[in-house]
Amino acid sequence: MSGLHVAVVGATGAVGQQMLHTLEERNFPIKKLTLLSSERSAGKKVLFKGEEVTIEVATPDKFEGVHIALFSAGGSVSKELAPEAAKRGAIVVDNTSYFRMDPNVPLVVPEVNEEDIKSHNGIIANPNCSTIQMVVALEPIRKSYGLTKVIVSTYQAVSGAGAAAIDELESQSQAILNKEAFTPSILPVKGDKKHYQIAFNAIPQIDKFEENGFTFEELKMINETKKIMHDQNLQVAATCVRLPVVTGHSESVYIEVEDENVTVQDMKALLEKAPGVVLQDNPAEQVYPMPADCVGSNDVFVGRIRKDLDNKKGFHLWIVSDNLLKGAAWNSVQIAESLVKLGVINR
Repeated sequence: MSGLHVAVVGATGAVGQQMLHTLEERNFPIKKLTLLSSERSAGKKVLFKGEEVTIEVATPDKFEGVHIALFSAGGSVSKELAPEAAKRGAIVVDNTSYFRMDPNVPLVVPEVNEEDIKSHNGIIANPNCSTIQMVVALEPIRKSYGLTKVIVSTYQAVSGAGAAAIDELESQSQAILNKEAFTPSILPVKGDKKHYQIAFNAIPQIDKFEENGFTFEELKMINETKKIMHDQNLQVAATCVRLPVVTGHSESVYIEVEDENVTVQDMKALLEKAPGVVLQDNPAEQVYPMPADCVGSNDVFVGRIRKDLDNKKGFHLWIVSDNLLKGAAWNSVQIAESLVKLGVINR
């Protein structure tokens, strides 16, 4: 067989579009491409490698003969259709949060735990965007120097909340500049009790609050990091904040390693050769990662590496990545590439 039958569920969404672009850019071995979405988008045509592909309604029978199904259409769609796809022999790579903490579903970032792919039962989960970029940067540190504690504060782009949030940021910004009135309706959580201005503001809430005072987004980072790194004893805390940035999540991360003799230069040398990481760290020349510069890149950018002034085992890092690419589409396609590379996929 010269290629695979690949299905993309949620093909018209922002991440679905990025998945298609990434599949094309990577020249993934596709023999047949099936694009699936809701009834609202059915019938639309999308260009892939110069040819028009018609979007079809996502139903269980559409997964007959599919080898890999990339899902990014919301948790309710994944809940209903991912098991149906797996039942028909497809391997599902799911970009929603629905299966991430299921003990029978591997949660995979290829630079960190690629081998976990082999334990799939038809479904592989793609982690949260903010978790992905952090563990890519921290895994080489964990492997070389040990890792006991992680405290992260995120500065997340509005594209993580969908196209409507981008529109709201743009319309609010324009309204403020024009001194016009506006009514927030999307952020922090669409359909929640209150909505707040995002333009020229920072909202310290992403997703709903849980009883322990953390948001669901923060708990995702905490629990997913431990699962991906296979370390339930790792201490992880997170505070997630939405900023008026369209694309590109930033993170301030404090870590504690086991070896107190590690230097900043050791850390820089390690990350400079780490897979999927680009080191941008030259304070003398004001070189450090910024979200505006990471858009369109598959890599995770790391800079501002400092040793803590009070704890010999403590370090501070600044981590930036395109949340729609490495945080979603690229990691999903990377998992698909790993399925082929490791011989897991039945061709």
